[in-house]
Amino acid sequence: MDNTTIQENNYMINDLAQKAKQDFTPGQVVSAEVVPGTADFRFTADNGVVLLVQVITDKILRFRYSTDGYFTPDFSYAFEGGVPARETTALLEFVEKDDHYRLTTGRLICIVGKEGMHVRLLNRSGAVLCEYEKGFHWEYDYESGNDIVKMSQQVQPGVHYFGLGDKPANMNLRGQRFCNWGSDTYGYVKGSDPLYKNIPFFMALHQKLAYGLFFDNSFKSYFDFAAERADVTSFWAHGGEMNFYFIYGPTLLEVTQQYTRCLTGTPELPPLWALGYHQCKWSYYPEKLFRGIGEEFRKRQIPCDALYLDIDYMDGYRCFTWHPEHFPEPKKMVQELANDGFKTIVIIDPGIKIDPQYPVWQQGFENDYFCRRGDGPLMKGSVWPGLCHFPDFTRATVREWWSGLFKGLIEDVGVRGVWNDMNEPAVFEKGTFPDDVRFDYDGNACTHKKAHNVYGMQMARATNEGVKRFAHPNRPFTITRSTYSGGQRYSSGWTGDNVASWEHLWLANIQCQRLSISGFSFIGSDVGGFINTPDGELYVRWVALAAFHPFFRTHSSGDHGDQEPWSFGEEFTDLARHFIELRYRLLPYMYTTFWQYVQHGTPMLRPLAFIDQNDIETYQRMAEFALGDHLLVCPVTQAGADGRWMYLPKGQWYYWWTDEARDGGSEVWAPAGLDRIPLYVRAGAVIPLRPVMQYVEELPVTELTLHVYYKNGKETSTLYDDGGEGYGYQQGQYTLRRYTVTGNATGLKLQQEIEGELTPSWGTCRVVLHGLPLGAELLAVTADGKELAVEVAAAANGGQELPQVVVPAGFAELVVRTA
Repeated sequence: MDNTTIQENNYMINDLAQKAKQDFTPGQVVSAEVVPGTADFRFTADNGVVLLVQVITDKILRFRYSTDGYFTPDFSYAFEGGVPARETTALLEFVEKDDHYRLTTGRLICIVGKEGMHVRLLNRSGAVLCEYEKGFHWEYDYESGNDIVKMSQQVQPGVHYFGLGDKPANMNLRGQRFCNWGSDTYGYVKGSDPLYKNIPFFMALHQKLAYGLFFDNSFKSYFDFAAERADVTSFWAHGGEMNFYFIYGPTLLEVTQQYTRCLTGTPELPPLWALGYHQCKWSYYPEKLFRGIGEEFRKRQIPCDALYLDIDYMDGYRCFTWHPEHFPEPKKMVQELANDGFKTIVIIDPGIKIDPQYPVWQQGFENDYFCRRGDGPLMKGSVWPGLCHFPDFTRATVREWWSGLFKGLIEDVGVRGVWNDMNEPAVFEKGTFPDDVRFDYDGNACTHKKAHNVYGMQMARATNEGVKRFAHPNRPFTITRSTYSGGQRYSSGWTGDNVASWEHLWLANIQCQRLSISGFSFIGSDVGGFINTPDGELYVRWVALAAFHPFFRTHSSGDHGDQEPWSFGEEFTDLARHFIELRYRLLPYMYTTFWQYVQHGTPMLRPLAFIDQNDIETYQRMAEFALGDHLLVCPVTQAGADGRWMYLPKGQWYYWWTDEARDGGSEVWAPAGLDRIPLYVRAGAVIPLRPVMQYVEELPVTELTLHVYYKNGKETSTLYDDGGEGYGYQQGQYTLRRYTVTGNATGLKLQQEIEGELTPSWGTCRVVLHGLPLGAELLAVTADGKELAVEVAAAANGGQELPQVVVPAGFAELVVRTA
């Protein structure tokens, strides 16, 4: 080959390399058709690009783009059954215009331009919600053989962005860039990215209208919220389809509800004890020490429902085994702890030690259940046991095998829950598996590039199936560190390996709110920090915040010292007990809020913008959040503070600790020594409290307390109860109570409507009246026309003396008259 030929070849290679980085776009639309028998619309461009627009509901549209003129089989782990459920009556009209096509549903107008398939989305009033900038484009990656699929959109005036899962950054995402590639990020800090979870769903709010975008692509993906270019928001993935769902609100709350309820799903109700306090450490062993933790809780009268065993309970870190010396009689130990009200939770990681004498490895090896490299051999990676093989949880037969392995732990020994860790997946060599590792992906074979972000979710799915099978008739409880959109159907979660610092207390607040609005409400943080040791003040402030998070667990690394509630001296022990007891009193409210999440997809934790998006003062707020419908919380996140400034949304609110009434729409100073957390109650709310117990089923609840907050107007509240365990609620064994408070200048009326067949353990309610008009004299209280004796006694929430009456649990109407 002469020099001229070599030079020409080099030019050709360089030209191909340059083209490999070229952005391609759709051409001119040459055909548009309705797919027969569907509400699907197929647009084809002159360069072969196809856009498929699918009407999911009248408020949800799906957009799929193909650069090759055809689509791969429709399948996603985000949905129960692999594809989203669809409504059949959402479409109203499809017409062709000179330069565009217009698709209209009951709530949306979608305009597809004939040039470049540019899309505009409007509501039926004509307000522009979302508009493409460059729109869909792609780059062919010669190295991987995949398309890098991209979408860019115009930044609307005054837009704000929320969501995206566990990102440890400011609540409002505008001006920031993120990556989804589940990673074991030990000791992360504010701004660390990526972290453990992969939730490619975000919301936008502008002109007081909200929409969401769910980019359903499990490859490594990126999101730029006007960080690189102030007028463009974009997202892209290194493989797979440009496949996303547009979800119209118009409120932020409705966007999250639809993403969760209509698309990715909700979990089943957890057992009530799972909402109690949990204690964990790396590691409690041997058995004597583990039992001693439980004894100390009961001795000190600090409520606790669950104790955890980390990897040291195993024999050589082999999953599904017990260390013969550390825990010689696990069944006896677990049963005796259960007799004292403790549920034992154990950790299970995905790495299976390579050991021919180890039955779990033998079964996996003989049945070819482990992941393989691209050229054939089994994938090897080092984790706690040493070299391991890893199950392919994207195969149904492997999930079935894995779920069956839990018989020994759950049915035989009596363990009540399982905690999945290291499932990003994480290995010690290079952080995760090599790219060429192969996966079945439920019949859609792929490499690790596509399966990585769903691996933890599918492990949690298989684990949940096993725990549920062998815990029956009790409900399952599982926890996962890594997940993908839809993973909330299978597990609770926590925010990973955080640090004992005030910054991480701030981050815990932000991350749990963000995960909740991203569809994953059953979430919490490692209270006090996993790494390093907090002082007593930081620990108590963290307990105070976590008492209002759905998953409430102290967890720490043992090499940094003790981190039980009594580890910081008696003053702080009493304070920690105080907030844990508050959590136990609030369990009826917390459980009802969880039921609302399951039924309606409403996030349990709600940032201020989700409470009142018409108030622009809420858009940049991060510290304040609502738990459910009626409680507003704002943690103290600075050392030495005796309170904090916080913003109250519009309306009237009562300070929990003093009953001071405040009008919202402005900042207020909330005094909060170490025995308080800034906590407000919405006027008109009915807050149910139960007695403090050392664990949830220690004693029957014989009387429920209803705290009723006066409002000059009307407010509704809900209380759900099904006993907190088992599946009787599916056959009507539950009660749903709807309370309506109607107040005026002469008193208030409390009405109750009851649905369901469950007879509660409590036959009476103690109604405590808050905030009656200043100076008003209480004349009489009647229940269903019968006058009641009024007591004046200290209320459990703060010690102030308040009027209260005892009424039958089934009362229909309570009337309070004042002068």
